[in-house]
Amino acid sequence: MIARHWAGLFRAEDTEEYLEHLQQGLFSELQHMVGFVSASILQREVDGNVEFLVITNWESMESIKKFAGEQPEVAVVPAHVQKMALRFDTVVRHYEVKYAA
Repeated sequence: MIARHWAGLFRAEDTEEYLEHLQQGLFSELQHMVGFVSASILQREVDGNVEFLVITNWESMESIKKFAGEQPEVAVVPAHVQKMALRFDTVVRHYEVKYAA
């Protein structure tokens, strides 16, 4: 399994809109993709703002490419999310999951 990590920083007042985008939009779309396993949203406060770490788990890099394209390290960030974010990763990190309980 491959874990895909992406982080972005948002104003506190934009967190609900961003969470809705993830839960009602992106994750509901991913549920229908072959090779998608699961997703997690982690958050923490950073200087009065909120940083999110979004982790999606996939069966393989090939399944990630079906979502992200032929350059899977390039972050997939819709324009409306880019406008909301104070900063965000343009490159994602992929990790091979060696153990999960």
